Amino acid sequence: MEASVFSVLFLSLCAFSFSPVRSQTNSTDSCSSNLAVSSLIPFYSSSFNCLSAWSSEGFILRYATTSNNTWSFVLSAPYTNAYIAIGFSSNGQMVGSSAMVGWATSGNGTVGTANQYYLGGVSPSDCPPGTGNLNVVKNSTVIVSQSSRLYLAFEITVDKPSPYLVYAVGPRGTLPSSNGYLTEHRDMASASFNANTGVISDAQSGQGFNKARKHGLLVLLGWGMLVPIGILAARYFKRYDPHWFYSHISIQTVGFGLGLAGIIMGFDLEDDEVDDYGKHKALGIAILVFGCLQVTAFLARPDKSSKVRKYWNWFHHNIGRLAIAFSIANIFLGLSIASESKSWYIGYGAFLGVWVITALLLEIRHWMKSDD
Repeated sequence: MEASVFSVLFLSLCAFSFSPVRSQTNSTDSCSSNLAVSSLIPFYSSSFNCLSAWSSEGFILRYATTSNNTWSFVLSAPYTNAYIAIGFSSNGQMVGSSAMVGWATSGNGTVGTANQYYLGGVSPSDCPPGTGNLNVVKNSTVIVSQSSRLYLAFEITVDKPSPYLVYAVGPRGTLPSSNGYLTEHRDMASASFNANTGVISDAQSGQGFNKARKHGLLVLLGWGMLVPIGILAARYFKRYDPHWFYSHISIQTVGFGLGLAGIIMGFDLEDDEVDDYGKHKALGIAILVFGCLQVTAFLARPDKSSKVRKYWNWFHHNIGRLAIAFSIANIFLGLSIASESKSWYIGYGAFLGVWVITALLLEIRHWMKSDD
């Protein structure tokens, strides 16, 4: 899922199914046209809801529900000699979701395959075929190719489906291995799904900056980068009075503002079912409290000649250090929750390395000048 903070492969459903594949010449499908393979899908009817699920990839989704808590889905996409997938996620992320993937070995009368997968990690070995939490209706799965499109149909029994649908498409010309393991997807997208109304939002590509990534980027830039830089300005450049003070205040204000915007956005993500989300949220609240204490301390800053100034300095310095430590830990925890690629860890780790080395060199210089 360089489709993501979130940069992994995508996978699909457990009703291992084989169906004849037919192919013709064009790859068009739309909600205004009749379903080309309706006669091959026993549960399909013209009353299904229909929408353009992922316009950039040509995904069309038809769906309906019955009184028996049975949800029926028919996903169609252009045939590109690759798998297509639709998953059910608690948070819009691929990791932790159960999904259905389908593919055909050619577009001309061969056998199609569909299988359920549980996406337990970021590598193929973490996602073995035939796993997943979807209660698939027996003998409901159909995978068929016609008119240069793939049609993946299935039914699941559930009281309330997950609040997000996740789509994926495999690399062009690359099918899963003979043992059913998938290669990393070419692209993915997610969309919110309202089980009460049946309304599905437009899919947002995982390659872009969705709300979760915007949250992470704001916090990383604000409290993970600018605030630590502001600390260096206050600690090592006081000889440039009063410029160090205005630099320190300016950097910290921008950093605090970005971090505050990020954490407000994070409260709206509603990822309660995600592992470690509670820890991530608690750390974020603690960091916000530390930041507010620093703002309050600045507003109540005593004069340098005041007897309480040394206690204020102790409070200000140590609360700042706690805020930085908690921020760094929470950023790495957030990257883990979002299942971001190694490049995010390497990039932020490189910044921290440069920051630590710079701080050490400036500290040595500070002590050497103190001894003079």
